[in-house]
Amino acid sequence: MDPVALVREYLLLGLGFDRLEEGFVDAFTGDQALRRQVENAPAPDPRQLARRAAELRDEVATAGLSEERAAFLDVHLRALECSARKFAGEQIGFVDEVQAYFDVHIEPGAEDDYRAAHRAMDEVLPGSGPLAERLHAHRAADEIPPERLAECVEAFSSALRDRVRAEYMLPETERVEYEVVGDKPWSGFNYYLGDYRSKVAINSDLKQHMANLPHLIAHESYPGHHTEHCRKEAGLVGAGQAEQTLFLVNTPQCLMAEGLADHALGSIVGWRGDGGTPVGTGWGRWAQEIYADLGLRFDGERAERLANASASLLGVRQDAALLLHDRGRSHDDVAAFLQRWMLSTPERARQTLRFLSDPLWRAYISTYVEGYRLLGTWLDRGRDAADRSELFRRLLDEPLIPSALR
Repeated sequence: MDPVALVREYLLLGLGFDRLEEGFVDAFTGDQALRRQVENAPAPDPRQLARRAAELRDEVATAGLSEERAAFLDVHLRALECSARKFAGEQIGFVDEVQAYFDVHIEPGAEDDYRAAHRAMDEVLPGSGPLAERLHAHRAADEIPPERLAECVEAFSSALRDRVRAEYMLPETERVEYEVVGDKPWSGFNYYLGDYRSKVAINSDLKQHMANLPHLIAHESYPGHHTEHCRKEAGLVGAGQAEQTLFLVNTPQCLMAEGLADHALGSIVGWRGDGGTPVGTGWGRWAQEIYADLGLRFDGERAERLANASASLLGVRQDAALLLHDRGRSHDDVAAFLQRWMLSTPERARQTLRFLSDPLWRAYISTYVEGYRLLGTWLDRGRDAADRSELFRRLLDEPLIPSALR
């Protein structure tokens, strides 16, 4: 099968999954005739999708694609085959499921690391009473007044956009539109619409905090998901790599994208400074100045110290997914685990549990945990700020997969 025909079949296959689970296709900016063809056809049998994914995977090696494109299609077809088998009702172990979807192997974290994180957080939030209560009080004081959320979003989006456009070229016509939604299992979501436009939804069910908002905007927009979509559309798609017009849930694309987006704020703010500023620091003071311009008080240094202290809790939510799906623990047990180690409120623990229980999203937590770790290790290869900026640009521009970074 020639490369053009193979990629076309890959696109048709991927689009078919949206007939099984709406939302499986996160974005498609390619030939809309292909989407109409799938929509007008009978709903596919997941067993047939699994067979087709395996057949196309066999075709990849002889299709005449570059090594990079062949590797990309191979791991994505493997992921789609696993998803189809799941849709067909096949029982697949959770660790194997995550491996097939995201090209990574997961293991439980160490509770000693979580205890160390609690001790570090205790130093940032001194006082009497349990650490969880002090943390909840701190976060309550950090809440953004709902009536101020829109202007805060706009301020950070504008400031980050200016920085990104100075560092990484973006099309003049690119735009992000923000909206507030409710009843969602996530805190924020980027809907890439194509033609360098995104709609970013922010979940009103979860209170938005001053310490988190800069990360959220960087993650979803600049230089995160929106920026990556724009640059890959302008570069890879413009060069004829039509497989990049399709973005699918539960594929290695997701792990790469979420890891990139979780490093987005540090990449554009924390790597700048006077040469003495360590990598990954500096966003707190920068955010504090923006909030001050809006008449809001924010202790950026303390927020940054707290974020660094709690960094070792990254794996707790993945551990919760393992408890739920690999070890068969009850929802109550998993909620208690989240409250103990994440220091979550009961309401926040249940919201996290909702995400971990969603049929489409249950494995997705690993994209944040393993994506952050893998891409962070790769970015740490940079010798200086300029070198790290170039590595981040490669993440924005190239069709990299997890095994290639390892």
